[in-house]
Amino acid sequence: MFRELVRIKQQISTEECIEVLKTETRGVLSVQGDDGYPYGMPMNHWYNEEDGAIYFHSGKKGHRPDALKKDNKVSYCVYDKGFRREGEWALNVKSVIIFGKMELIEDHEIIADIARKLSYKFTDDTEYIEREIRESTKNTLLMKLVPEHMCGKLVNEA
Repeated sequence: MFRELVRIKQQISTEECIEVLKTETRGVLSVQGDDGYPYGMPMNHWYNEEDGAIYFHSGKKGHRPDALKKDNKVSYCVYDKGFRREGEWALNVKSVIIFGKMELIEDHEIIADIARKLSYKFTDDTEYIEREIRESTKNTLLMKLVPEHMCGKLVNEA
């Protein structure tokens, strides 16, 4: 059902894909938008090693939740900051693409738990995190991407 990489020599392992998801803070989530147009938006995420899902938060209203209620199939692309080999100008970048179905979660306890875990990717200011959770959870929609296919590759930009 899902295509294999054409440049198979550039493929990275599942473990490397997971490492990119764990360490990078954001990517681009793409959904089926209005009138058949794709809708891609930058999102921050939290990868859950226990269930293999990728979590996002959103407001309860807007283009994104409307699109997901119509069609829950999505793709999510994340790439790392890259590196340069000594003496080379070209950047080497690992990228990961996940295809799957998005579940919408409105349970306030689950939202608070995942929002806390996601927040610690950005700050260790517990007071700030807890205040934001208290004030925002009731207006937050949690999205859980359940992967059906994941692939990654290392690309040299030369």
